[in-house]
Amino acid sequence: MQINHNQLLRFTTAGSVDDGKSTLIGRLLYDSKSIFEDQMAAIENSSKKKGHNGIDLALFTDGLRDEREQGITIDVAYRYFTTPKRKFIIADTPGHIQYTRNMVTGASTANAAIILIDARHGVIEQTRRHTYIASLLKIPHLIICVNKMDLVDYDKTTFNNIVDQFKDFSTQTGSSDLHFIPISALLGDNVVNDSKNMPWYTGKPLLHTLETLDISKDDEQEEARFPVQTVLRPQREGFIDYRGYAGRIASGTLRVGDLITVLPSGLSSTIESITGPGGEIEEAFAPMSIALTLKDDIDISRGDMIVRTANPPEPSQDFEVMLCWLHNDAAKPRTKYTIKHTSNDQKAMIKEVLYKININNLEKKENDHSLQMNDISRVRIKTTRPLMVDPYERNRSTGSIILIDDATNETVAAGMIV
Repeated sequence: MQINHNQLLRFTTAGSVDDGKSTLIGRLLYDSKSIFEDQMAAIENSSKKKGHNGIDLALFTDGLRDEREQGITIDVAYRYFTTPKRKFIIADTPGHIQYTRNMVTGASTANAAIILIDARHGVIEQTRRHTYIASLLKIPHLIICVNKMDLVDYDKTTFNNIVDQFKDFSTQTGSSDLHFIPISALLGDNVVNDSKNMPWYTGKPLLHTLETLDISKDDEQEEARFPVQTVLRPQREGFIDYRGYAGRIASGTLRVGDLITVLPSGLSSTIESITGPGGEIEEAFAPMSIALTLKDDIDISRGDMIVRTANPPEPSQDFEVMLCWLHNDAAKPRTKYTIKHTSNDQKAMIKEVLYKININNLEKKENDHSLQMNDISRVRIKTTRPLMVDPYERNRSTGSIILIDDATNETVAAGMIV
């Protein structure tokens, strides 16, 4: 497989407290020489102040700790680095059980998830929770790093037992592309460089795995979905009669001459022109931001969706969602929320809680209709006006929603349409 060196890979890290996520990310950045000189000097200085003989790798990601201690809420930290083979964005989420909601946020656009397992403890509840959330979010690639192998004497049997444990659970979630790597983030085994301590492992280290993941088809979707964010009516010379519709393509491809339908009105027209950042173009694809014009004068506003006539979504006011409750306060029955779906905002309420998921065994709890923080439930949502929805498994952009409390303007839930 030939890798596009400009291709961007988004990945998230997930693990329980003290599984070594900060050390792993620090090792990844340090050994791949992705640290600027001034950053390195600051880390070396901080490490000396803390009494370390060498560099404390966790400090590369713990720079936000001071802000947290000052009461500033930082739930998901994003870090960027580049190798000669690929560009990367890391979404680093805290490991405490009450921060499960942040994995939903950090992993929502990820191509891959690194799930850390402490070799001493094996698969625990947090492992199951993170794996299940990754499967809900349809993250295509899972990399399971069994960390702290140095603390179990680099034992092959320990690693193989954990692999078997994980596979037994993951078969219930539908996760398919799995990569298992025994590592020591602290000592660098199999992170960037091959481990001399585990000759029995014949696979590739973590960085090589990240660089060679085939993500070319991860976001391929046939359906063209263009949520309108704003209508352009510039009143200046040369644009007096211009009416453009601007936004970012959520999925698929649009071309000049395509027959389109505007939803929810159902009116049809043909794309007359497409303008990108560099001027007029003949075709555009997700996730490009564009403005397009139509051959017919149609009443279109923010929240409407332009789609190819051949494969429209289903407008719906009543649909089922796998919902992750994110807020400290429990959901209140029949409360009205603002639902955000692409560029469309509507009023909505949770009509019914169908069942909750027991993360430990994936059993359905059908008699529990409460929604507490970190609960994952299948619910029925009713909206005041139709939304143009697709099942999440077909389209991550038009298959996802969030709920916002009108009184506090806080995001209380995120969901995947089924």
